[in-house]
Amino acid sequence: MTTAAPRPAPPSPPRPRIRTALPGDAAGLAALSRPFARSGALRGRPDSLYAARAADFLVAPGADGGLEGCVGLRVYAGEEAPVGVLYNFCVAAHRQGRGTGAALLRTALAVAHSRSLGALFTATTGDGRLFRRYGFAPVTARRAPRAWAGSLDPRRNALLLARPL
Repeated sequence: MTTAAPRPAPPSPPRPRIRTALPGDAAGLAALSRPFARSGALRGRPDSLYAARAADFLVAPGADGGLEGCVGLRVYAGEEAPVGVLYNFCVAAHRQGRGTGAALLRTALAVAHSRSLGALFTATTGDGRLFRRYGFAPVTARRAPRAWAGSLDPRRNALLLARPL
């Protein structure tokens, strides 16, 4: 009987590096988001919003210096504790399916925990599969921060999701 030596597992790809956006990332945030807004996957936002709210964003920078993914985290007053809303979550087409979105979401959850938020909310026009893998579940707009829920466009028919923290 002969036994073959086990083959070593192929190296896993490096985990995407996630950081807080800097004011200089505003143009990159706008450029990354634009194709998703054109397709209807994201709500269109003026470029000035990315400059004004750059500190809300976590980003996945690419090797070329561009941005490969982003997610905004906005904090709202809650009844018992402040809550967060994840918005403008997008990953460049060439990085989808490679862990960039999951890395952004894990980092957003860690930031939310560090800020002692009671829950996280988001709205998606997709199926919400990534969010559901991380414990998000469908909710009604009544459970969400009023100001945020009131800003949602009902024509987009977005799925609202929440995760207690």
